[in-house]
Amino acid sequence: MARGKLRIYLGAAPGVGKTYAMLSEAHRRVERGTDCVVAFVEHHGRARTEVMLHGLEQIPRQELEYRDTAFTEMDVDAVLRRAPAVALVDELAHTNVPGSRNAKRWQDVEELLAAGIDVVSTVNIQHLESLGDVVESITGVRQRETVPDEVVRRADQIELVDMSPEALRRRMAHGNVYQSDKVDAALSNYFRPGNLTALRELALLWVADRVDAYLKQYRSEHRVSAIWGSRERIVVGLTGGPEGRTLIRRAARLAEKGAGGEVLAVYVSRSDGLTSASPKELAVQRTLVEDLGGTFHQVVGEDVPAALLDFARGVNATQIVLGSSRRKAWQYVLGPGVGATVARESGPDLDVHIVTHGEVAKGRGLPVARGARLGRGRIIAGWLFGLVGPAVMAVVLNTVDLGLANDMLIFLTFTVAAALLGGLFPALASAAFGSLLLNYFYTPPLHRLTIADPKNIVAIVVFFGVALSVASVVDLAARRTHQAARLRAESEILSFLAGNVLRGETGLEELLERVRETFGMESAALLERAGDVEPWICAGRAGVGPALARPEDADVDVPIGDHMALALTGRVLPAENRRVLAAFAAQAAVVLDRRRLQEEAERARALAEGNRIRTALLAAVSHDLRTPLAGIKAAVSSLRSDDVAWSEEDRAELLEGIEEGADRLDHLVGNLLDMSRLQTGTVTPIVRETDLDEVVPMALVGVPEGSVELDVPETLPMVEADAGLLERSVANLVENAVKYSPADRPGHVVAVSASAIADRVELRIVDRGPGVPDDAKERIFEPFQRYGDAPRGAGVGLGLAVARGFAEAMGGTLDAEDTPGGGLTMVLTLRAAGPAAAAARPVAEAGAEPERQAS
Repeated sequence: MARGKLRIYLGAAPGVGKTYAMLSEAHRRVERGTDCVVAFVEHHGRARTEVMLHGLEQIPRQELEYRDTAFTEMDVDAVLRRAPAVALVDELAHTNVPGSRNAKRWQDVEELLAAGIDVVSTVNIQHLESLGDVVESITGVRQRETVPDEVVRRADQIELVDMSPEALRRRMAHGNVYQSDKVDAALSNYFRPGNLTALRELALLWVADRVDAYLKQYRSEHRVSAIWGSRERIVVGLTGGPEGRTLIRRAARLAEKGAGGEVLAVYVSRSDGLTSASPKELAVQRTLVEDLGGTFHQVVGEDVPAALLDFARGVNATQIVLGSSRRKAWQYVLGPGVGATVARESGPDLDVHIVTHGEVAKGRGLPVARGARLGRGRIIAGWLFGLVGPAVMAVVLNTVDLGLANDMLIFLTFTVAAALLGGLFPALASAAFGSLLLNYFYTPPLHRLTIADPKNIVAIVVFFGVALSVASVVDLAARRTHQAARLRAESEILSFLAGNVLRGETGLEELLERVRETFGMESAALLERAGDVEPWICAGRAGVGPALARPEDADVDVPIGDHMALALTGRVLPAENRRVLAAFAAQAAVVLDRRRLQEEAERARALAEGNRIRTALLAAVSHDLRTPLAGIKAAVSSLRSDDVAWSEEDRAELLEGIEEGADRLDHLVGNLLDMSRLQTGTVTPIVRETDLDEVVPMALVGVPEGSVELDVPETLPMVEADAGLLERSVANLVENAVKYSPADRPGHVVAVSASAIADRVELRIVDRGPGVPDDAKERIFEPFQRYGDAPRGAGVGLGLAVARGFAEAMGGTLDAEDTPGGGLTMVLTLRAAGPAAAAARPVAEAGAEPERQAS
């Protein structure tokens, strides 16, 4: 069955009209005859949105009960049975009530898509997982419900529902978003113009990035090489010289002038090595461009201007920034230079900026090494000097008699020039041609290829030998220079790999992207398979080329063992590149193995922690639970015995023992269950405005009368907490304090007091017991820990661990302090509830109703 398509309406804040737009689309589809149903849509009491539900088929919701409260969620099974063509699912980031089929609604949507059902959904920008910290820094509200970015990126269509902050605030003021009692608080807190403007910018930029990714994919699939100036993308050509910093800053200023401008700094290293760049200076420039919001790239190219233009066109750049040449005036005889060549060949779509700087015409800081691969122009010049030069000189020397020795030196000069310019073969041809000319024109008998004087034979042979030796030495030096430079380039690449291995910085995708950039490929992928007959699967990929089914389909493939290969597409690489490519391949395999080992280590750590908890649970069950069970069993057996006639006083004492044992069992089992929930991460608090003077007295029901002094003022602000979890935490803390406050000590009564400090409320439980040393204050909060010589029957050591776990689950803290004069003070800190919290809460839940915040 083909996978369904996902369409998402993305908004910057609640109330911009995402749900309304989704329902409008549903009506249009129904009018066209599409089988469209409402799987789950929350109108939040908004009249206009509720009206849009009329005329649409709605799937009945699933009713769930959690903490004695009824909730409704999307009935995934009912939607799958109905099997519509299109399903509307609101609030993609919503967290389902515990007991639902899946923990998150986006997981429900994945099931519908896998079943071939198209889904239309909504989400706000603040619910994207990667933007959580950014949104919190802007609004001061941490989003509890998030959706992985990859889920939204995989959507087939993403449509931005946009609205200006002023228009949204007017909608709020008219009561079209929240109820009237919440409007003022929302407008003065979360829905401030600055907040809305920042969130709107986030949404626009995120959608723009997705559009850019779609554009790159389209250009790659359709092989579009022409530049489309959809946004200003500026490429800075770096040479590794000190002028690079000036160019980067200039490019950053150009990017600021255009909307969505982007700076890409690129260094093109020749195939013969990094011969003209300072590694230290390149590192400084890389840091600078990244600090300015740009990116740094390094590519290999035979021809620097061509490689720079290929990179610019590949990233759809609109401008190139280059520095004025550092070459001296006489060096222009060797060619026009990189800047002039790029400007000439850039075409009408690329603007080239030549920026002046303080290093102009001062010469390069490092010598440029030449490789054995000479350019076509130099080879042609070598042949001209080697063949045409001696022929012209022969005509000139026919009119002047300089003597055979001088004639030979002049011809030898042309041979050396041919070797320096064109290499070995033009020099050999020049030596042979020069020898023939010397024989024909200057050795008797003239104009014949015979030699009368034996001395002239020796002279010509010596000439040919010297010419051959000079050409060979020049060619050998060029090849050695090429090899040394290439080895230097390879050593720098291998040093980069080794550094990443030692630091553990490079992930698999980043490493593959480095491979793709270094060798100028379209895509790089790491393929693996389980066996010789198993299909290949992609373990990691970078680039925009087509996905590969097997290594043989790639332009370059490097095997890594028997069942893994590095595959690259784009062009065929020279054989000499395979050594460095093999190093990259080996490193990719190491990175993949390391990632899997880390995952296995995490699983092993979780299993070890689970085993430790299970071992402690078994120990608790074996002793701490057996003791009260044995007492209850003995008391019940005694009451049922017909051999003894129990008095009313004895029966009452036995029944009291049974009740105490049952209470003790209930307390122990409750703590064990609470700790198991904390360990498995299934504690989902229902955070609401809670009054401490209502919850704390309920937590003191089980403590002995007169053992606690309570001081919780009625004027305290309400706190953000789950009433049930708060009550259980306070009960455990008070029970622990009473246990360690001996009745024979002065001031043994446990004091429970509360006070407000800034935006938080502190609840302090003070005892006068023996206290706890500083080095043990954190250890007492660990599971199955008893302080000092507490007897086995004193509990399983879970009370404080459960209390801290519940406090942190509600967004609070629990710490231990010394009591002045001796003893221990437990400080439970919770967030105070106020107008800001009341306004922020519905926003944090994407407009969810207050009673739905349990999810």
